[in-house]
Amino acid sequence: MKAWAERVCWGLTVLVVALWLALAEVFWLPLRVGGVLVPVSIVVAVVGNLLLPTAALRLSGSRLVAVLAVVPWLVVAVAAMIRRPEGDLVMSGSEALGVVNLAFLMLGVLAAAFSVGRALGGPRRPPVGGDDAPAPAGSRAGSA
Repeated sequence: MKAWAERVCWGLTVLVVALWLALAEVFWLPLRVGGVLVPVSIVVAVVGNLLLPTAALRLSGSRLVAVLAVVPWLVVAVAAMIRRPEGDLVMSGSEALGVVNLAFLMLGVLAAAFSVGRALGGPRRPPVGGDDAPAPAGSRAGSA
């Protein structure tokens, strides 16, 4: 398979996984166990937004695929804050739920920004198992 076709497949896979994860996180926001609010969405958002772009970069070797890993999270999080014409609002609440929603947004965006910055700023990695990856340019002699 050509390298670009493989990257497209990885990109689509990452988009589907990220979309599923973002939807699950948003709908877990009001999760209560025994009447107590459980902020599992915050933990999943941070861990998912840190690991998914890193895994996407490692598996695909493409920085674009790594950036695509956080786009669905941002789209779903923003869409959950907007009231629909019918009056439905996914991310609503005051008091404790409002604090959980705010922490979810702030920490999720921070984790996404950190992982994307790390993916864009780091060295380009060939895909795992990619024998046809080009060798890095330069002599690596140490002189500038």
